[in-house]
Amino acid sequence: MPHVPDAVPGALRTELRELIKVMRMLRQQEAYQESAVPAGLAGLLAEIAQASQADPAVDGCHVKDLAARCGLDPSTVSRAVSSLVGSGLVERHADPADRRASVLTLTGAGRAALDAKHEWYGRLFGQALGHWSTEDLQTLVGYLRRFTTDLSDCLGTAVPQPRTGTTSDSTASMEAAR
Repeated sequence: MPHVPDAVPGALRTELRELIKVMRMLRQQEAYQESAVPAGLAGLLAEIAQASQADPAVDGCHVKDLAARCGLDPSTVSRAVSSLVGSGLVERHADPADRRASVLTLTGAGRAALDAKHEWYGRLFGQALGHWSTEDLQTLVGYLRRFTTDLSDCLGTAVPQPRTGTTSDSTASMEAAR
């Protein structure tokens, strides 16, 4: 096992605390935006959309699979999905392969709300990172992916692999927002 210099864990903890603080500030700003998505549920909505795109043979996903993708308890996800269903952003359909299970899909309103969230994040990231080079953006995305994957592996949990985009696709969307 490679040795990590003594100063690195402390510096990393400090920077992660700062990142978490900024993420809380981001969530607060997000809550003030006019949005059809209930506070804190945009990520879940995005995961449902991703799961639908991941396997063209299956339109949607199950709550159990969604919980695993998000690293959350199924009961927590079930309550959140109920909120999304109640908001008209997600529909539950009986799974044709297993009538006891439900498949979750985005509604047209859910897709529109998710697109609006992505546009808001794109503008924000464009403003914050507009002066970064393409190479720096690609490096950031690559290191974040590597960090979350390695930390997840260490904790014994699975982090879903990059969604439909590659590092350059992620960077392109940030650049397009500039």
